[in-house]
Amino acid sequence: MIGKSALLDAIAGTNRGLLASDQQKQAILAAIAKLEDLNPTPRPVAATNLLDGNWRLLYTTSKALLNLDGLPLLKLGQIYQCIRVETTSVYNIAEIYGLPYLEGLVSVAASFEPVSDRRVQVKFQRSIIGFKRLIRYSSPTDFIQQIEVGKKFKAIDTAINSDRQQGWLDITYLDHDLRIGRGNEGSVFVLSKA
Repeated sequence: MIGKSALLDAIAGTNRGLLASDQQKQAILAAIAKLEDLNPTPRPVAATNLLDGNWRLLYTTSKALLNLDGLPLLKLGQIYQCIRVETTSVYNIAEIYGLPYLEGLVSVAASFEPVSDRRVQVKFQRSIIGFKRLIRYSSPTDFIQQIEVGKKFKAIDTAINSDRQQGWLDITYLDHDLRIGRGNEGSVFVLSKA
């Protein structure tokens, strides 16, 4: 699909948006809008077979995520959003790199509830921030399995008041390997199936 190729070409070299110039950002947003008009999945929330799985972030305008790269001596690694449709759970995982042995992880676990054909309400429940070695992090899938069995980690592992910490996400494009979402804070997310 030409629209998809144009978007991926526009995103290339921007390091998820960290390196994008204002001109590139405008071109990317235009490419996103064009691709959203071609969405092959008119009811993305109901397309559970496509939605379920681990998604890797390709591009975002989210300042909260991009600002993780601004911490002293640390660099933002891969960012994943892992959706478990069966349990209506979503896990956001950001890998952080820096000095040897100080690689870290910032993760938020949440539940989601479909509220329309393309919108989900998200309620944040748990935050985990710590060193990958102490957490024994090896992959998103393994980490999520540990969370789901109730493991407490040697990290800053805290419950979040979901009444105060919630938002929504519109899924505006979904196919077998690409997903685009727009959040309640105006951020855009482009992800590929990992």
